[in-house]
Amino acid sequence: MEVSQRCIGKSFEGEEVEEFSIRNSHGLAIRVITFGGTLVSVTAPDRDGVCDEITLGFDELSGYLGKHPYFGATIGRYANRIAHGRFRLDGKEYELFCNKGAHHLHGGRRGFDHVTWKASSWQRSNRVGVDLSYVSPDGEEGYPGSLSVRTTYALDEGDELEISYEATADRATPVNLTNHTYWNLGGAGTGDITGHLVTLSADQYLPVDSDIIPTGEIASVAGTTFDFRSEKRIGNELDSTGGYDHCFVIRANGTRDATTMRLAARVRDPVTGRGMEISTTQPGIQFYTGNGLAGIIGRGGRLFSRYTALCLETEGFPDAVNRLGFPNQILRPGERYRQSTHIRFFR
Repeated sequence: MEVSQRCIGKSFEGEEVEEFSIRNSHGLAIRVITFGGTLVSVTAPDRDGVCDEITLGFDELSGYLGKHPYFGATIGRYANRIAHGRFRLDGKEYELFCNKGAHHLHGGRRGFDHVTWKASSWQRSNRVGVDLSYVSPDGEEGYPGSLSVRTTYALDEGDELEISYEATADRATPVNLTNHTYWNLGGAGTGDITGHLVTLSADQYLPVDSDIIPTGEIASVAGTTFDFRSEKRIGNELDSTGGYDHCFVIRANGTRDATTMRLAARVRDPVTGRGMEISTTQPGIQFYTGNGLAGIIGRGGRLFSRYTALCLETEGFPDAVNRLGFPNQILRPGERYRQSTHIRFFR
């Protein structure tokens, strides 16, 4: 295992932005930067051993400093949507910044994806990682209380990438952290992902309204275009759905213990042979087919457009702060938020 570190520039506030690179002996490699706690790159070999970039991103830091669709970023305080940017907590109503029309999305105007994290690397036997930390002050984007967060990226010789989160707060506050990497197992910018084969360990999903806000219903996938319980080609029903952007309820297998790892998704590209399995402690996974990608020039001058990547964001349920029937996403003083996601690559 190898790890290296270098400064790649400065953030808006003049803070130095560091990049950490980790590679294992099988050719699997990741790069993480402190701006946005961002996973900027994953390169992986195909069935013939040919390595290629399988995530969407930019060549330069300037791309991440500008406006982009959360490529590889750590998302917080609250991933996904909060309806109308409002919620009540302990008898008080809070208003958040609405950055997606009338709603709050992925932490607001300046979420965790646009702050500079402190970082350090470590190595233990056949595993190398990077710990990133950030303290979100009381009132940031309208959220109550100070929140101390740690995100960890770790790669091992078993071709598994772990992304884990811990957080504590000095006041009750909503917390829902995820990673927003865009994947194309055929190679970023080489084509669309309609031929990728997907399996989701989900018997239910969350229907949404026209603003992609959950209606509150938890519906069965049986007999619908949302049934990925058996492996299915993504493009089979894209025309009828207009693209997927829905939270799927990960099969509990008899437990809702936040420390229990459960298989959530399996994706493979039949052309290159690359695949990945995602397991997580989170209750939900947002399956997004890059419907909103439009004319973005990314790494290597490649064009990123509609359906050229997919996201599988492990998360708590969107708008759970306003839905009594959804799993709790409120972190209180004395508690510790812990969630973990493992991505195992295969070919």
